[in-house]
Order: sequence, then C-alpha cells, then structure tokens
Amino acid sequence: MHEPGQAFRKISKPFSSRAANLETMRFTALKLDSLRDLLIEELRDLYSAETQLLDALPKMAEAASSSELKSAFSHHLEETKGHVSRLERVFQQMGEKSSGEVCEAMKGLIKEGEILVKAEGDPDVRDAGLVGAAQRVEHYEIAGYGTARSLARRLSETQIADTLQQTLQEEAQADKKLTAIAESQVNVAAASTQRR
Repeated sequence: MHEPGQAFRKISKPFSSRAANLETMRFTALKLDSLRDLLIEELRDLYSAETQLLDALPKMAEAASSSELKSAFSHHLEETKGHVSRLERVFQQMGEKSSGEVCEAMKGLIKEGEILVKAEGDPDVRDAGLVGAAQRVEHYEIAGYGTARSLARRLSETQIADTLQQTLQEEAQADKKLTAIAESQVNVAAASTQRR
C-alpha cells in the first residue's frame, strides 16, 4: 500500500512544457538590485505592450462597424507609433536595450480582443465589446506608464519622467474618448438591438 499522497507524487510532473520552462526561467533570471533595474523592466514591459498593439489596433479598426470607433482605433494606432518612438528614445538616453521582455498581460488582453474581432452577430454589440477590450488595454497602459513615471521621478530622471507623463496623458485621453464613444453612440446602438 502507498502512503496518502504518494500516488499523487508519482503521477504529478514538474512543469514540462516549453512555455512553463520559459516562464520559470524568466522569473528566476530577473534580478532587481536597484530602482533603476525596476524602471528598466517596467519600460521593457511597456515597449513590448506597445509593439504588440501595433499589430492589434488595425484589426480592431477593421472589425469596428462604427465609423467613430474605427477612427478612434486608427488615431490611437498613430499615437502608439509615437509611444514606441518615445520609449526607444528613453532607452537610448538610459544606455539600455528595449528588448528582453514580453508583456504577457498585453498578450492576454489582445487575445481577448481577438475573440471580439472575430465574433459573429450584431455589429453594434460587437462594437460595444471592442470598446471594452480597448479600455482594458488602456487601463493596463495607464497603470504601467504611471508606475514608470513615478520611478523615473524618484530616480531624478526628470526628462524621462516628463516623456512618460506625456504618453500617460495620451493614454488617459484615449480612454476618455472610448468612454464618450461608448456612452454617446456604441452602447446606445447595441442596446437598441434588443428592441428590434
């Protein structure tokens, strides 16, 4: 007879998939000895998030049926290109590379958005879902830029903090614009589908 729990130990396996091993490696390889190290990690995460959005935003714009929502996504795509350029300048200023980080959170948010992009059914309801997905992305970016800006300020990196603040304001404006589109148009149209 086996002792209680012994069979479980024999059956269970350590993380065996490549993804799990990479994830484990990522967390064990991360070394934060200073606030500057943390700032660089935050910036790399933001850079990865922004570059992932460069691929996602055109798909969201194409999927939107509302011309105002299409325009908002297209406008934010142009802003996102600027955000990437700003981050590249920040990395140059710091003498650091932008690579080395994959923003898994943004990958997940984009994956959720892709489900809505491909959703069938009423286009007005899909637009309401796209707004929600886009706002989750904006909220993630707002949190990331706010954190990075605060770290830069604490490190007396005033120019970098100002650059991050500029992007933070643009992300907040994009979020407000999405709210306005939802409340004035998209959600109104989606709600009217129940009366049809």
